[in-house]
Amino acid sequence: MIKAERIRIYDVARVAGVSVATASKALNDTGRMTEETRTRVKQAAASLGFRPNAMARALTQQRSFTIGLLTNDTYGRFTLPVMAGINEALIDHGVSVFLCGIEDDAALAKIHVDAMLDKQVDGIIATGKRIDRRLPVDLSNLPVPVVYAFTDGPDDAVTLVSDDALGGRLATQHLLDLGRRNLVHVTGPESFASVSARATAFRALAGAGASVLHGPWSEAWGHEAIAQLWADPEPPDGIFCGNDQIARGVVDALRERGVSVPRDVAVIGFDNWEIVSAATRPPLTTIDMNLKELGREAGRLILELAEGKPVEPGIRTLPCKLVVRQSCGSGLPAAHEEGRVSHEA
Repeated sequence: MIKAERIRIYDVARVAGVSVATASKALNDTGRMTEETRTRVKQAAASLGFRPNAMARALTQQRSFTIGLLTNDTYGRFTLPVMAGINEALIDHGVSVFLCGIEDDAALAKIHVDAMLDKQVDGIIATGKRIDRRLPVDLSNLPVPVVYAFTDGPDDAVTLVSDDALGGRLATQHLLDLGRRNLVHVTGPESFASVSARATAFRALAGAGASVLHGPWSEAWGHEAIAQLWADPEPPDGIFCGNDQIARGVVDALRERGVSVPRDVAVIGFDNWEIVSAATRPPLTTIDMNLKELGREAGRLILELAEGKPVEPGIRTLPCKLVVRQSCGSGLPAAHEEGRVSHEA
């Protein structure tokens, strides 16, 4: 098999009718020239299938065009959608992502950070399993910029989180819009900041005395919660769950009792983890934390920081959205100004 000859920048310059220096500046969006010339060079490069040499580009711009992604979420429940968004934000800029899973091991985390620095990454994105816990490694005072996404960061850092309070409001308002009045929130441990934010938002709409039940993030807890609730002579007609696993446990436990979902009880989950939410019967109406969009924003910001652009530090809160499926019935609420509603069959 004859190996195809690599297209060089000299070929691009020849086809575009410009000098090699002009072709290089056009492809790197530098230098002074007419937009017509810049466009002509880029069109010539695209038609020839030209791919710039990454090493030469790195040497010229003093960048490696790689970003380190550090996470303790080795199961990938939260990291995978965040990473998908990061990749989407960076791929058109020729930047690759270098992923390192660290569990909760401080020594392993330091090894991976050192390896990233040895590879001369342009920046590091830290992500994790919850927004109120930091990774077990100090990322301050590094020679590269750091962005925190779905994990806790220092006060002077750029940190991205989902709006849990908005998610709680969207879920509770949807149940109220459907005419449900006896509402209960079945959620995770009280020690999570996200749990507190969602429960506060739930009670703000459902009433200060509305019941909130705390337990582990599991289907088993969903079953147990139903056993507790159906010991009451007036069980709820609407249940907002802290995650989709709890919600699936709730739905299964109700079915076992002969209680119809959604006719007798409407159920909403949280996370929109599709292998759970879409596979539940009936499929779960749930809150999507927009982790992919959060990843896109993290990718955009780390790219700006790597290019030396100013980025204001602080916490940036990204909106959640309501995803309507069958566990609350087919009715759609009016779209709320503060959030988005999507409908899935």
